[in-house]
Amino acid sequence: KKEFDSYRETQTVPPLVKAAGFNYVPFQHEKMDVWRENFQGVQTTTDNFLIFGAVDDIWVNETGELIVVDYKATSRAEAVTELGTGGFYDAYRRQMEIYQWLLRKNGFKVSSTGYWLYVTATKQEPSFDGVLHFEQNLVSYQGDDSWIEPLLDKIKTTLDATELPASGAECDTCRYVGQRRDITFEL
Repeated sequence: KKEFDSYRETQTVPPLVKAAGFNYVPFQHEKMDVWRENFQGVQTTTDNFLIFGAVDDIWVNETGELIVVDYKATSRAEAVTELGTGGFYDAYRRQMEIYQWLLRKNGFKVSSTGYWLYVTATKQEPSFDGVLHFEQNLVSYQGDDSWIEPLLDKIKTTLDATELPASGAECDTCRYVGQRRDITFEL
């Protein structure tokens, strides 16, 4: 983050961004440090909820649209150049879309294209010698935040209901509780 803060101060295109063929500069805003702070972040309120999320970074394109950037680091044999599907990858996508939605709710023009800056410690060197070698890649994503507000309405309805909701097949907690219940009854 500090590396991109230096480009934010000078309002210059970071070399990684330029190498990818873009002229994006890190977004300069008085609330940037707050937006990156856990338990504060970019915030908005609905009729029923306070929603917030701490962004890793925000860049701005030539037309003034904000671009959400999320940093990810991993270690693999091959560098990450695209996002997988399912599991935590889907959570990454939802996270990106929530950040885009939050910024829109704060009155900003936000690009639907966001990026993960994936930094991969590759395992391709013949020896470690106390030094990790990293490859950096921008992985783009076209976000769609249209699911957020209907889901918030559904959450509110569920919270206000007098009966518990049915278990969901995709819910890990529901499966755990069901399995735990079955084991308990077998004993």
